[in-house]
Amino acid sequence: MKATVPETNLVLFQKRIPGKWILAGEHSVLRGGKALVFPLSSQYLEIFYFKANSALKIDLQGVNSNEISKVVFSVFEKAFVKLNLKQHQLSGRVHLKSNILFGAGMGASATLCVAVTYFFNFLGYVKDSEMYDFARELENIFHGESSGVDVAVVLRQRPLIFSRNEPVIELSQPALPKLYLSHTGSQGITKDCVNQVKKLWQKDPVAAAEIDARMNEAVQQFLELLHVPTPEKWIAPLQKAHSCFASWGLINSKVQMHEQVLLSHGALAVKLTGSGAGGYMLSLWKDKPVDLPFALIDCAENVTKREIK
Repeated sequence: MKATVPETNLVLFQKRIPGKWILAGEHSVLRGGKALVFPLSSQYLEIFYFKANSALKIDLQGVNSNEISKVVFSVFEKAFVKLNLKQHQLSGRVHLKSNILFGAGMGASATLCVAVTYFFNFLGYVKDSEMYDFARELENIFHGESSGVDVAVVLRQRPLIFSRNEPVIELSQPALPKLYLSHTGSQGITKDCVNQVKKLWQKDPVAAAEIDARMNEAVQQFLELLHVPTPEKWIAPLQKAHSCFASWGLINSKVQMHEQVLLSHGALAVKLTGSGAGGYMLSLWKDKPVDLPFALIDCAENVTKREIK
């Protein structure tokens, strides 16, 4: 697999697709709960489609490109099967470039599935009205059962209130306190995390229902605070949402160590974002954090950015 941009000059189609982060609602969203999800423009995948006379070729560049090449081809293969197409029936070259780490809760799988959907939409095989369902079915490869929340936010590129049982609501210019994302040093596998929560439902449905109710309460509290960026008011719902990951058994030793570093440097509260068992952690601050031993992503700077054409 080549890791360079194709030399063909004529670009027929290109798109930049942002990643995402979830404030609250993970896992419970699969059972009808609401989730608050935001686009993340600093993390993204770009797709380029170059003209060529040869049969369609696909190459990849960026974070984990060698490790995830099989996954990328499996998504394209699923799309070909759904559309009753063969790769050799198409010509040109597709080039994918991503800076999103897989298994980190930043929507890497959703950006890939949406990129593939945009490609087939450009070619006329997927209608505009079919794009969400098409991309969500592709994402089942990663999640087993995709809630659709990640696909929805990277397609719309707007902050959303997402529910599987209600129309999606776009949030209008939420005002956030100082929230940052940092990588825990551990990666989680979404399908495994989803299955772990499902096993809890099978083993102890009463306890599982209480955890979902707790997450839903956190979502409701955040909904009342989206235009109140006072950091002290955000501590309790963040702690409540984070406690759900502990109750699900999705906090490992690396996550705990990362949490302690953030709190010892002055974070008011922390919360995992995504499926859990690693990936990125959300932290709340009164002042801009300094002297941390790892990089931070400013959530507020990403919220107001619009789609990059």
